[in-house]
Amino acid sequence: MTVKPTMPTAPAVAPEALMERLFVPAGVDGVYGRTGAYESIVEALGAFISKLRDPEAEVVRFPPVVPRSLIERSGYLKSFPHLLGCVCALQGSEADIHAAVDRFVAGGVWTDALSPSELVLAPAACYPVYPIAAARGVVPDGGLLIDVAGDCFRREPSKDVDRFQSFRMREFVRIGKPEDVTVFRSNWLARADEIADALLLPRKIETANDPFFGRAGKLMGRTQAEQSLKFEMLIPVRSAESPTACMSFNYHRDHFGATWNMRTGDGALAHTACVAFGMDRLAVALFATHGLDAAEWPQSVRAALAL
Repeated sequence: MTVKPTMPTAPAVAPEALMERLFVPAGVDGVYGRTGAYESIVEALGAFISKLRDPEAEVVRFPPVVPRSLIERSGYLKSFPHLLGCVCALQGSEADIHAAVDRFVAGGVWTDALSPSELVLAPAACYPVYPIAAARGVVPDGGLLIDVAGDCFRREPSKDVDRFQSFRMREFVRIGKPEDVTVFRSNWLARADEIADALLLPRKIETANDPFFGRAGKLMGRTQAEQSLKFEMLIPVRSAESPTACMSFNYHRDHFGATWNMRTGDGALAHTACVAFGMDRLAVALFATHGLDAAEWPQSVRAALAL
């Protein structure tokens, strides 16, 4: 799949201008306040994506935290420990907590008194879906289709406008037999150009791999790419030479089925797949491509987003 030659292949707006006009510094790289103009586009994108949803899909929205045990069991801790954020808190007796606060007041260190809680920051929107589905029992004939969304976090401090630590993710998750799950992903890959055309976004779709940790992780990443388990839609945001992954199309095979003992009616492990929309990256891509004033965007884009 290639970028249409009639579309611009380089961003129309520089990353510095995007950052200055759309975001408010919060004192930490990759974490920003967001302007009303920017949020209106994120909201419009959400409504646009909802129109693409299968009417039979179940809709679930999750908070930005998940149980630590969920992430440990899912394998995320082993695969991506460098990206994980934990929720820590002052715990212990009232005297212990007062002592930590007193050290801060005196100009000392208080964070050494923190202890991990039972929560971690959600690294992706779909992780809570699988244990919920497993708890319901056998996956029904025809499988499950779930629309999920949430605020996510990955510990990747960066000044780049397309790489936030805190970001929004929307996903359609399919759970069922291998043939149903692979058809689901193939259908969404076929629809990718339709989505980009509606938004007049230059793009290319390529095989990809996740940033697994360590030397063994590099091998896992190569295997993932070789088996075409992950595709990404790449859109020029900072440059045409290094386009940004704004959507992904992922086939997990039976990983989550085995992790949570999800089974289909014939007793086989369920397979899973998801299509993920990076809401912030897509919004930034729209501004980078069409300009900072949404009122001046092409009419067909404004119509698609109901602006």
